[in-house]
Amino acid sequence: PELAAFQARFAGAAQLHQVRGQYHWEVAFWRAGDAVHGSQTLPLRFSAADHRLTVSGGTFESEIGEAGLLAPDEGRVIVSRDAMLHERVLPPAWQVVDNNEAAVAAAKGRTPVLAGAGYGTAIAVEMARATEKAGADGILLMPPYLMKPSQEGLVAHIDAVCKATGKAVIVYNRDNGVIDENSLARLCEKNANLIGFKDGVGDIELMMRVYARMGDRLTYIGGLPTAETFALPYLEMGVTTYSSAIFNFLPQWALAFYDAVRAKDRTKVLKGMKEFVLPYIAIRNENKGYAVSIVKAGLKAIGRPAGPVRPPLTDLTDDQFARLKKLIATATPV
Repeated sequence: PELAAFQARFAGAAQLHQVRGQYHWEVAFWRAGDAVHGSQTLPLRFSAADHRLTVSGGTFESEIGEAGLLAPDEGRVIVSRDAMLHERVLPPAWQVVDNNEAAVAAAKGRTPVLAGAGYGTAIAVEMARATEKAGADGILLMPPYLMKPSQEGLVAHIDAVCKATGKAVIVYNRDNGVIDENSLARLCEKNANLIGFKDGVGDIELMMRVYARMGDRLTYIGGLPTAETFALPYLEMGVTTYSSAIFNFLPQWALAFYDAVRAKDRTKVLKGMKEFVLPYIAIRNENKGYAVSIVKAGLKAIGRPAGPVRPPLTDLTDDQFARLKKLIATATPV
């Protein structure tokens, strides 16, 4: 009776298995209507050759609680085009769409979807238009590629992207796209859809000048590596939220820490810093580029690997990974 109840509730059961460098879903059973079928074919595969997931499935009509479970009786299966890049055989009923369309379909209106746009101005404009067509709610505008432009050039770049879409635009202030408060004010006067400023620089003076000039005209987002480190002081400058890399592998811990920041509970914030953030940063700082590598290592540590990083980045060493895994295993929300 217990097995029957389990099978009635879920669309299927499977486990991820690796054979000769190839990842497969090994299916225990599928539910199709009122019937339960065992030992079905392997509809999901993951390629280790290029370190990318080549099939990404989701449930869009049936609420079964796990987007990774696919059943033959589902009315609609949507997969990302990039995810299917190296797949030779596709089920005819699967709908293959661009990445942004897949994200919008997965969100189902339950959470806003912000899609990235970047590179040169012409490409960024094209990406912004494609994002709007895909149904995304807004755009995170990344810095221009390669060159560090003047303020005038940067204003022209951001202005062109804002005017190419009716969707909200958040400018990511970092690297080749560092904009000052005067340029930002000009852009906001001309573009009502420029609604956000994400800071990835960490220049306290610049951040204060921007907030003093723009006030509540913009939403401010912390975008520095391991943003929890700066969350409390940045809150005093109007930065009420931040993008948390830690959330990817410790979501409950990250949410509890964020609540402590918003409550200005310095005791809890300091506790979280000492027990997790600072030891985490210590590992991150052992090599260049580890701000990305350590996040993928964190996913691997909790059993949800996203593959290794791509060159020129490098993965954590075995020793570093072991220390990170132990740190994650002992972490408790503040």
